[in-house]
Amino acid sequence: SGEFPTSQLNRLPASPYYLEAVVTSLKKSGLLRTYYRDRLRGYRLGIKAKSALLDGWPERFTFCLTGDAETNRLKSEANRRFRLHRLAETYITMGNAGVLLYPDEKPKVFAQTGFGGETVTYPAFYSSREVKELGADATQIRSSRFAGVLLVPTGIFVTYNSGGALMKWRYKSEMRVKALIWSVICQQRLAPQFRHEDVHGLILGNSMDLAYQILTSTGGRKHDFFMLDGSYEHFLYLTNNHQGEVILALLCDPVKTAELDRILLQGLTARQPGLAIEHDGVSPDGSPVLFGYFCDLPRIARFNTSLELSERPGTLICFDFQAEVLRSYCGSRVRFQTIDFTKFEGRLFP
Repeated sequence: SGEFPTSQLNRLPASPYYLEAVVTSLKKSGLLRTYYRDRLRGYRLGIKAKSALLDGWPERFTFCLTGDAETNRLKSEANRRFRLHRLAETYITMGNAGVLLYPDEKPKVFAQTGFGGETVTYPAFYSSREVKELGADATQIRSSRFAGVLLVPTGIFVTYNSGGALMKWRYKSEMRVKALIWSVICQQRLAPQFRHEDVHGLILGNSMDLAYQILTSTGGRKHDFFMLDGSYEHFLYLTNNHQGEVILALLCDPVKTAELDRILLQGLTARQPGLAIEHDGVSPDGSPVLFGYFCDLPRIARFNTSLELSERPGTLICFDFQAEVLRSYCGSRVRFQTIDFTKFEGRLFP
């Protein structure tokens, strides 16, 4: 990522004591240094560290530690550093969920040359920098805010990291990203594996409070902040913490997702095609039930609006830590049923 935010150190898979000891050792060896400016504190690699990584794993680090790459020639401007920090957060969330990150672990789906039609091992994440390796075809998406593209067995997720506040949003720029993904993945390089309708959105954020801001956003005074504008029929929201990582791992595993759905459907009637309201099951009293544990914001908004317009009750099933925020958004006709996150994790991700 170029610069690693010090606040994210505790999210790496090791004990706090060990992590602090490693950082101290790397600093003493001249391999790592702390950079502080504009109230942003991050770790940066030293020249010796870059040389060691390039010598040991050139196929893994050449693309980000050589040339004019933004992750190699680091800037001091706060906005540029914020972007690197957001990318680092995204990598941590993806990596902790078991998603493949390194270029040498994945087929070169977005390379100008070198892709031979290899099958992608799921799940895999391609950063925005890897997507832009397409060259001239990627010039149209330079102004996009996307962090990368996540490929899972059930779909493609154009990924954004909004941090702790609503991100800037240019509808036309982001739709060009969607169009590019459609063209490159669905029509050309992975056409046997994906269809146009498999392209969705994924937002990462620092807390569930941001989900409420997104659900109620009108784009701000100048309409330049993110809002649910129909750009993606499905736009999932996950938090940059352990809970978000586990749900992301669930998203990447269709078998475990199907098992959770099977458990939740107990006592319910299966989805009814003729029911106008979006739903995943029907309760004994005939009211619709929506599974909201992936926090698919447009889907939740459509469900809530449909219940209000039809003046009928419905049930939303989500994780316990999601319920407070979603309850504050939904109208009085939405009943809530919660999944105990600790018990869920113990059963499906022991």
